[in-house]
Amino acid sequence: MSYNLLKGKRGIITGALDENSIAWKVAEKANEEGGTFVLTNAPIAMRMGEINKLAEKTGSQIIPADATSVEDLTELFTKSQEILGGKIDFVLHSIGMSVNIRKKIPYTELNYEYYTKGIDVSAFSLHKMLSVAKKLDAINEWGSVVALTYAAAQRVYPFYTDMADIKAMLESITRSFGYHYGIEKKVRINTVSQSPTKTKAGSGIKGFGDFFDYANALSPLGNASAEDCANYCITLFSDLTRMVTMQNLYHDGGYSTTGVSDVLLKKLGIEG
Repeated sequence: MSYNLLKGKRGIITGALDENSIAWKVAEKANEEGGTFVLTNAPIAMRMGEINKLAEKTGSQIIPADATSVEDLTELFTKSQEILGGKIDFVLHSIGMSVNIRKKIPYTELNYEYYTKGIDVSAFSLHKMLSVAKKLDAINEWGSVVALTYAAAQRVYPFYTDMADIKAMLESITRSFGYHYGIEKKVRINTVSQSPTKTKAGSGIKGFGDFFDYANALSPLGNASAEDCANYCITLFSDLTRMVTMQNLYHDGGYSTTGVSDVLLKKLGIEG
């Protein structure tokens, strides 16, 4: 069912790789809710994914951009306004990459070149994106920017290694930039801390399957799906949440505030 929450709104959606990705679901939902948008991803990611299929389905155009390049981001925001016919109302930052995780390097032995690359791609990219948008005055007043994060920014998950630090930085950028952009242009910036989700990025983490089942057993409502997350992002893009900014919003079925569950205790053979 559509509520036309984004009717007349224009957006930029980053990071859609395949139909399992959260960004892909956000694009589908934004289209259903009447929004128009451009899709963007790094050229190498576009070759690996199926973004053309999503563009055709949603009637969207694709603008390749390296999110670590200020030049590319300037082109992205400039062209997006030309294509969409006006300033931007919503932006999804769904960009994350860790070479250390990919190469299974332990946290205490991180390769610092990989670490720096991960910070640039996964956190600095949000600051660069917001800085470019602000300089170009590319986002409408009361516009909304949402970045995807994870609870490892607050709690220790050994398998998440350097991405935990990087997500903490992402959330800090959200608060700091949210203050300045809010004062000057009423632009809202928030992060959504999502449940473990069976995306290509998530599934590449060592032990992900077991942890997915653990989180599902701990959460009173179970793990939130990518589609559930997309619905939540749409509400944050809409005018219904225009006074929400600089927040890290948990979307995890109650996982982040549950110490232990009866279901998990039974799985461990412990009587509650």
